[in-house]
Amino acid sequence: MGYLERFLYIYNAIRPVLDILILSFLIYKAYEFLVKTQAILIVRGAGWLALIFGIAYIFKLETLQWLLHLLAPGLFIALAIVFQPELRKIIIKLGLTEIFKPDRKTNLGQLEAAVTAAEILSEMRRGMLIVFPRRTNIKDVIETGTRINGEITSTLIVTVFQFDGPLHDGAMIIQNGRIEAAGCFLPLSEQQDIKKSFGTRHRASLGMSEQSDAVVLVVSEETGAISIACDGRLFYDLSPEEIQKKLRSLLDKRSIKENLNKMERDAVDGSAGDSGKQTDESSPDTKGLFVER
Repeated sequence: MGYLERFLYIYNAIRPVLDILILSFLIYKAYEFLVKTQAILIVRGAGWLALIFGIAYIFKLETLQWLLHLLAPGLFIALAIVFQPELRKIIIKLGLTEIFKPDRKTNLGQLEAAVTAAEILSEMRRGMLIVFPRRTNIKDVIETGTRINGEITSTLIVTVFQFDGPLHDGAMIIQNGRIEAAGCFLPLSEQQDIKKSFGTRHRASLGMSEQSDAVVLVVSEETGAISIACDGRLFYDLSPEEIQKKLRSLLDKRSIKENLNKMERDAVDGSAGDSGKQTDESSPDTKGLFVER
C-alpha cells in the first residue's frame, strides 16, 4: 500500500504536465497533418471568425454579434461542403495510416538501382513512375496493377518502362525491399495551378503524394526531366545525384520535415541563380520548380 500511495502521489503531481504535453502533441500533429492540405483553410477561416467574434464581444458591438450569430452556423456548413473532398481525403488518409508501423530504412543499393534506371530512361526519353510507400497503406493501388514481387534491379525497371508493354503506362510500387507490383493506376491531382506542360505522369505523382505519404519518382517522357513528388509538392528536373540524396533523406522518416525545408530552399536558390532561363507556362524545363497548393 505504501508503494501504491507513493505512485499515486507522484502521478497526481505530474498529471497536469502530462495532460498538457499530450494535448500539445495532438494539436501539433493535427496541424502538421492539416497544413499539407487545403483543409487548413477551414481552420484559418474559423480562426478569423473567432477573432472577429471576440472583438465584437469585447467592444460590445451588438449588431455585429447578432450578424455573426446568424451567419456562423451557415458559414461552417458552407465551408464543410466546399472542402468536402479535402475532408474526405483526410479521413481516408487517417484510416490508411499505420501509426505503429516500424520505420524501415531503404537499402542504398536499391535506391541506386532506381536512380540508375531513371537516368537511363531519361536519356532514352521514356516515361517512368515509381512509388515508394511509407506509413500509409496503398494496398488498393497495388491491386490495380500486376503483382511482380521481384528483386529491385535497374535492368528490371528499365525493361518494364522501356517498351510499350502493358505495364509501361502504369506505376511501379517498391516497398519492403522488393518490386511489389507494376502497371498500377494512381489518382490524378486535383490541383488547379499545375503547369499546363505537365502530363499525366506528373499529375498522377502529385495525386498519389496528396492522398498518401508516399514518395514518387517520375521521369518525363517529353523532356526527360527526373522529379520527385512528396506531400502534394513536386520538385522538378533534378540531377541523378540530387535525386538519390533526396530520396534517401525523404525515405528516412525521422528527417522528413528537415529535408523538405531544405528541398524548398534548394529549389528557390536554383531558380534564383538561373536568371537567364525562362520560367513561364510554356517552358517545361524550369530547374528546381517547386509546385504546391
